[in-house]
Amino acid sequence: MAGGFRDRLARRPGDKILVIPSLQEISRNPDTLSITPPYTTVTASWVDQNSTLCDFQAIFNTQMDMSLHSGNKPVKTNGLLRMNAFNEFVFSSAIAEDHVICGGHSIWFRSYFKTFLPYQVNHPSKTKKIVNGGVVAFDLLQLKTPKGNKYMVDPKSIRVVYGGF
Repeated sequence: MAGGFRDRLARRPGDKILVIPSLQEISRNPDTLSITPPYTTVTASWVDQNSTLCDFQAIFNTQMDMSLHSGNKPVKTNGLLRMNAFNEFVFSSAIAEDHVICGGHSIWFRSYFKTFLPYQVNHPSKTKKIVNGGVVAFDLLQLKTPKGNKYMVDPKSIRVVYGGF
């Protein structure tokens, strides 16, 4: 994500990438686990350290907010709980912006669309993953009910910005 946003981050040095646990990948495979300890700065990999794309470690040090990164996803959680936590976070007072840019794993997003698009809606996002590096925009709606908040992706709002499904 740091590489993809390098131009924006260079133009806007006050902008930060906020790392939140609810966006962690849904699978339990070893390659989906966070190796960055809670609340600590990400360490650039040897690939990132040798990259000419940007100074990854400088971005990690100054433009990555790890204050909410509580470490690896707990064993007693699941993808649905984390997706709902993400929705609650987006609509919480912690977010002042009208638009949120989030990045994550394609399976997380496919599961998200399966869960929050209306059941009767047939959309490729429910069965296909976003391509690597792909960007999709959509409107997330919140309905406050006596039984708690409900969320829905507006199917008419989904648009491919880059790549696709």
